[in-house]
Amino acid sequence: MTVPGYLAVDSGGSGLRVAVGVPGRAPAARGESGEPVRTGGRGIDPDHLMAQLVPLARALTAEAGLGELGTAVVGATGFASLGDALRAKLPGALARELGVRTVALAADAVTAYVGALGPRPGAVVAAGTGLIAIGTDLTGWRRADGWGHLLGDCGGGAWIGRAGLEAALRAHDGRDGGSGPLLACAEEQFGPVRGLPGLLYPRPDRPALLASFAPRVADCAAHDAVAAQILRAAARNMAESAAAVCPAAGAPEVALTGGLFKMGDPLLVPLREELAQRLPHARQVPAEGDPLHGSVRIATELAAGRLTLPGEPHLLYVVIT
Repeated sequence: MTVPGYLAVDSGGSGLRVAVGVPGRAPAARGESGEPVRTGGRGIDPDHLMAQLVPLARALTAEAGLGELGTAVVGATGFASLGDALRAKLPGALARELGVRTVALAADAVTAYVGALGPRPGAVVAAGTGLIAIGTDLTGWRRADGWGHLLGDCGGGAWIGRAGLEAALRAHDGRDGGSGPLLACAEEQFGPVRGLPGLLYPRPDRPALLASFAPRVADCAAHDAVAAQILRAAARNMAESAAAVCPAAGAPEVALTGGLFKMGDPLLVPLREELAQRLPHARQVPAEGDPLHGSVRIATELAAGRLTLPGEPHLLYVVIT
């Protein structure tokens, strides 16, 4: 008898990443859409997601030689606060269009967690343009930050980039706390800093533009005390978020995931020190995989009927039709 396959999805700021396969095995085929799913009045648009996903899933299923799909896991950026329409419509739509009977909808923080640590107690800091920390003791979820670049995401790429540009403007004005090296980097990247407000404020992609300056802060950290202080402050914020969600008892693990950590030692060295100070009972481990890997892991556990992760409608929502 043919074993029904799984469909694993990671919906993020750059579009859909999709994998199909047989539970217990690595994905047999992968693809991506390259177009982010729209957000409307009811949150993430399920019709737009399905319009991209269905043809991609069918093509990958045929490529992999799968007869049918039994389980689907969709991890989506914004699901925790913008997922009402997905919860209402996506399970039925996946059943109609693809024959899927078991569906899990998850916040991207949850798929990042499962990709990094699997179904084990601990905490994961996911950092790119923004930042969120999520943890579990396997009885419930806790999250910290992830409030966006205006209200939080403290220590994320946009936060670091904004702090670096503020230091550049302080140097331009002759105020305390300025950095000549960061001023030079800012003018090299953006032109005269007098033009920064006009360049930045009207843009709908302000967080990404701010985050694009974060690597320049890391480049300056070895020889500029202000840049090093910014990264130390970012590390402190990350460790605070990790400590807020990490189980206090037992021997939890802590992992880091996301593109921001490609900045390497200028950020990672102070972050490891801050984590060791705040979470001496937790073991720091490398992330095992990314959010798509997390979706695959959840699909495998669901298909086998042994999912041990806690359900919560706004973070991990499972429907069996």
